[in-house]
Amino acid sequence: MKGLFHNKEEVTGFLTANREKFQQMLLSEAVNVGSKINDILEKGNIDLLKNAEMLAHYIVENREEELVEFAKVEGIAWAQHSLTLAFKLEWVHAIRRTLWHFLYQYDNQNAENESPRKKFFDLEKRINDSVDQFLNTFFISYSDYKDELLLSQKKLVENLSVPIIPINSSIAVLPLIGMIDTYRVQTLEEKVLMGISSMKIQTLIIDLSGIAEMELDVIFQFEKILNGISMMGCKAILTGLRVELVRKIVDSGVAFDSPVETQGTLQQTLKELLVLESGVQY
Repeated sequence: MKGLFHNKEEVTGFLTANREKFQQMLLSEAVNVGSKINDILEKGNIDLLKNAEMLAHYIVENREEELVEFAKVEGIAWAQHSLTLAFKLEWVHAIRRTLWHFLYQYDNQNAENESPRKKFFDLEKRINDSVDQFLNTFFISYSDYKDELLLSQKKLVENLSVPIIPINSSIAVLPLIGMIDTYRVQTLEEKVLMGISSMKIQTLIIDLSGIAEMELDVIFQFEKILNGISMMGCKAILTGLRVELVRKIVDSGVAFDSPVETQGTLQQTLKELLVLESGVQY
C-alpha cells in the first residue's frame, strides 16, 4: 500500500469521494448500531457516521494527538448520556473492517505492483494500533468520567443522609431515616461533629422516629458519637425512639455515659425549647 505512506491526502480524498459507500458498508458491518443511529444522535447529539469518517481520517493521516483527544471527548459524551458500550465496540470494530476494505480498494487502484509483504505488515500494525489506541483512550475517558460522577453522587448522598437542619443560631435538628449501617454511622460521626463546630450548635435534637433497626456494632458506634457531641460542648436530645430500638439498646447493655436527654416527639421538644428561649407562653 505504497500510496498510503506517501500520499495521505490522496487516501483521505479517496475516502471522502467514497463517503456514501463507506457509510453503507459501516451500517452493514454494524447491524445492531445501525438501527440505533438516530436514537444515539437524538439522545447524545453524537453523529456516528460523521465521527467514523473523522476517526478514519485521523488514522490514515497518522494524526495521533487529535485521535487521542477525539477519543477522550467521545468517552465523556458516551458516559454523560449513559450510551451502551456494546454499541461503541461494535461500531469501532466495524470502522476497522470498513477502513481496511477501502484501503485495499485504494491500493488496487493506485499500486503498480503488489505491495511488499513487510510494508503491508507495518501498515497493518500501525492501523490496528491506532484503532486500539482510540478504544483504550475512549474507555479510560469513559471510566474516569463515571468514577468522578459516582464520587460526586456519593458525596451528595452522604450529605443528604446527615441532614443537619438549623432551627436558630444555637439549636439544630438531625432527622435520621432508614437503615443505619456501619458505613453510614461513620459518615454520621464525621458530619455531626463537623456540623457542631462549623454551625456553633449548642443543642442538637436527633430524631430517630424514622429508624426502626440498628445493628449491635452500630449502637456502640452511635454511643461514641453521643459522647463526641458532649465533648464538643453540645447537648444531645434523642426523640422518637421506637419500642423495638429501645429494647435493642437495653439488651445490648449500652448505657450512654454522656448526658443525653430523651424526649417523646420532635414537635414537642422543639416547642418546649423555643418556649424556654423566647419566654413565650403557649
